[in-house]
Amino acid sequence: MRNLTEFSDSPKRSRVGRKKRWSEDMQARFPEGTFERIQAVLDDGEDRTDLVREAVERELTRREREQRKSR
Repeated sequence: MRNLTEFSDSPKRSRVGRKKRWSEDMQARFPEGTFERIQAVLDDGEDRTDLVREAVERELTRREREQRKSR
């Protein structure tokens, strides 16, 4: 019986899975009612973590810009 990799034309070895997109993890607590407020404003196909990631990225960009201005 022959190994399936013997028939491969690819010079690369195949890899299983995909590159990890979200490598850092954090737990945060929010005031009561926050999740309901988030749910009320989510776009179609968007989940709560998408909104939080976007909000954090926007705030980091804003603060980094402020820091550059104050130097």
